[in-house]
Amino acid sequence: MAIARLPALGTSFPLFFATGYIAFQFYAAMCGFLNGAIKSNRTLLSYPNVAPIDTIVARYILQASTTVFVAICVFGAIILTMHQPPELYWPAILEAAFAATLLGLGVGIFNTVMFLRFPFYEQVFNILNRPMFLISGVFFLPDALPGPIREVVLFNPLVHVVMLFRQGFYPQYRAAELDMFYLYSFVFTAIFAGLFVFTNSAAVARGR
Repeated sequence: MAIARLPALGTSFPLFFATGYIAFQFYAAMCGFLNGAIKSNRTLLSYPNVAPIDTIVARYILQASTTVFVAICVFGAIILTMHQPPELYWPAILEAAFAATLLGLGVGIFNTVMFLRFPFYEQVFNILNRPMFLISGVFFLPDALPGPIREVVLFNPLVHVVMLFRQGFYPQYRAAELDMFYLYSFVFTAIFAGLFVFTNSAAVARGR
């Protein structure tokens, strides 16, 4: 599917791929940047006025801003080459990007502590996280998959992020399988789990 002449939506494969890739990157880049927030700032955290959560907030803002800038550059370049620019629906685009960064925030907060406490967990997470790019709907539409496979793929919250993001670029795309309740349930569960582990591991975060 990734090398097909015509994309599953529209007529521009670069746009179709970018809508999947950038939506995924709002999560992946955020998660990857936050995973090492504590480990990479041990010296900074030795100062009493710097709290561990400060590094998380700073990295969240920095990475979100960076990904937004990259998205503007990528989509700007693609749209300039199109004969008929897409009709953008900004609420869907912004909501998908925000949900993806929140999911990355929750997973990243959880990981930044767990990576310190259990080094083996870091290896396991990295192994399990590698195929996420391929199964998050970047190259395909979940609606077009056979029933049993579709049901399994839809357990991945990033699939719903990508579907919502694409709705902002393709007015004709209905995304019948999009489940916002499931997406936000997963997002807030990840944030709650991350904050729970983080607040109960203050000593670990400061290297004590």
